[in-house]
Amino acid sequence: MDMENLETRVKIQIQKWIVEAQELIQRTPPSQLYAAVAVVGFTILLLILIKLFKRTSSNTIVLTGLSGGGKTILFYQLRDGSSHLGTVTSMEPNEGTFVLHTETTKKGKIKPVHIVDVPGHSRLRAKLDEFLPQAAGVVFVVDAVEFLPNCRAASEYLYEVLTSASVVKKNTPVLILCNKVDKVTAHTKEFIRKQLEKEIDKLRASRTVVSEADVTNEFTLGTPGEAFAFSQCHNKVSIGEASGLTGEITQLEEFIRNLVKA
Repeated sequence: MDMENLETRVKIQIQKWIVEAQELIQRTPPSQLYAAVAVVGFTILLLILIKLFKRTSSNTIVLTGLSGGGKTILFYQLRDGSSHLGTVTSMEPNEGTFVLHTETTKKGKIKPVHIVDVPGHSRLRAKLDEFLPQAAGVVFVVDAVEFLPNCRAASEYLYEVLTSASVVKKNTPVLILCNKVDKVTAHTKEFIRKQLEKEIDKLRASRTVVSEADVTNEFTLGTPGEAFAFSQCHNKVSIGEASGLTGEITQLEEFIRNLVKA
């Protein structure tokens, strides 16, 4: 019986509030009413945008590329400033969330970065698809010393990254990082860029024929009728240099911090 009385009281109170609200709306001039509605609508929209921004903001950076390029050494340099004597290989993704080693002595609050080192072995590249959707940026590591023998394979892998639905739809920035530039026999980043563009241009022509045959639904690269250049990509593609063994990774760190604000 008490419950029924409570429900009756609640209904009466709600009806009273509705009547009072209707009377208030009738007494309020239309101009003030419209302004109030506009303010409430703008506030709701702003809260939605803030929530969406927080939801999509990512601190994940993915390291990928062919095996032997030095990805794992770069991972350890970022994490603890060590090359692990340059003998590191990985058959499973290395993951870690940490403040970059060079920032550990800085004062103030610094946002940790989630770094994922994806193995470059062809049989393990499917792992890349697990991490690309959450990536704020992708670092494609190229061996600047052994580049020419691996140019075709590197171009094919890079093509897969650049045409990935996750990368294209989110306009994920990509850094092509030429590693091992401390070696005398290392190729320059400009040479590597031009060779990759030439190879991808060839791949684009052959893959376009396949796409038109409805065998694949992957995204296409570049501008039709023009030679391919990274500048034609919807997402930003930049070229950098590094040396995992000597710890010269400034351009890599700058790329990361431009995407994951400290």
